[in-house]
Amino acid sequence: MNTIDLNGKPFHFIGVGGIGMSALAHVLAKRGIPISGSDLKSTHITERLQSMGAKVFFTQEASNLDQLYHLHGAKAHKNLQVVCSTAINENNSEYQGVIEKGYPVFHRSDLLAALIKDYHSIAVAGTHGKTTTSSMIGYMLLKCKLDPTVIVGGEVSAWGGNARLGDSDLLVAEADESDGSLVKHSPAMGIITNIELDHPDHYKDLSQLVDIFNQFSSQSDITIACIDCPVVKENIKADITYSINPDSGANYIATNIVHKPEGSQAQVWENGELLGDVSLLLSGNHNISNALSAIAIGRKLGVDFATIAEALSSFDGAKRRFEYRGKFQGATLIDDYAHHPSEIRCTLEAARTRLPQYDASRVVAIFQPHRYSRTETFLDDFAQCFKSADVVILTDVYSAGEKNETGITGQTLAQTMEKYHNKVLYHPELSSLKDFLTDFLQPQDLTLFLGAGNLNQVIPQLLPVEEESLLVA
Repeated sequence: MNTIDLNGKPFHFIGVGGIGMSALAHVLAKRGIPISGSDLKSTHITERLQSMGAKVFFTQEASNLDQLYHLHGAKAHKNLQVVCSTAINENNSEYQGVIEKGYPVFHRSDLLAALIKDYHSIAVAGTHGKTTTSSMIGYMLLKCKLDPTVIVGGEVSAWGGNARLGDSDLLVAEADESDGSLVKHSPAMGIITNIELDHPDHYKDLSQLVDIFNQFSSQSDITIACIDCPVVKENIKADITYSINPDSGANYIATNIVHKPEGSQAQVWENGELLGDVSLLLSGNHNISNALSAIAIGRKLGVDFATIAEALSSFDGAKRRFEYRGKFQGATLIDDYAHHPSEIRCTLEAARTRLPQYDASRVVAIFQPHRYSRTETFLDDFAQCFKSADVVILTDVYSAGEKNETGITGQTLAQTMEKYHNKVLYHPELSSLKDFLTDFLQPQDLTLFLGAGNLNQVIPQLLPVEEESLLVA
């Protein structure tokens, strides 16, 4: 059985531009390990890797592998380790070339598991909130001068991307449950934010998903879990618990939560003793909950509460998590990755608390459903989760490579949603969405682009060139 070598043997990533793959490549490159990869197009992510010395091909052909001989040399080429994600299938020409040459192939999660084993690691798992929570913990540890290595599924301004290499033995990593690979990880501290069925393409039912989280918990030296989630409370044996319910009996509790246009604040209790107040730039009860997990980590590592609270007070989130993108005809544009009913509900509730901040009076939610299987499974939940929006605009479903087995479309969701919402508009095509929004949006609209697909590609079309370039920089 092949094992991953982190001591200098080169790595080649097929699909290196992906958010998870690129974070791993970043850390290895910073550790001085030779890196190469391929993707189908150049992006700011691949450009960042190239600036670090990585060779990136913009085709995925077997011929790429022959060029690596000149890049790494004969000895290194012989020791090449290839990393793929679930997105790469067996028909991929480059992948087939790897198999023919006999190079060891590892899934993205295998490399992450090796890195988690190589550090004193904090792995953040859960159906929702992984990226924000792991980014928040990484930021908090950085501000507390603990200098962690961080690998997350979103870009964070504090370190200019989705990963950073620290000088300490601490690693903060986002651990994905979507494909079952969560069970590969054995961190020093495992966080479980919540458990809810979100990938019906992989899990037949909730109990199968719970089994995955239970195994992850049993493999973590310490499990820190949010018991506000009934599934977590009933099924996970946690060493440290946190909650925003004052009567929960959790180790860490937030009380007197206040939401303001500029963020949120709460009192924090540790094992029945008042620690003090925490203030966040982020909105929503869910972000107070995320902060509790960061506080639990900080305290476990011996950091005093005042230092933790000061660090958390300046965390401004990750990209595509209620990310302000600019103004269009007076309307405020927000980009958010929410693509599950629970995430959408929390995001829209938070949006209503931010209306005064943006001088807005109407919440407009533009949603691109993600995957046919998810849309079909949660059809009624999707139809009812937009109650905090004044207007809902739906596009057609983003397939994410799935076949449409049932014939479901965005219009199916729109028709179902009309039972619960009095202002639902269906605009299937992204190509004409700019023109539609030009006529529809009003100056005091807080406009949210929701989804995990490519809906947010419309946003740059609405922004002045100089404003968008400033935001990207």
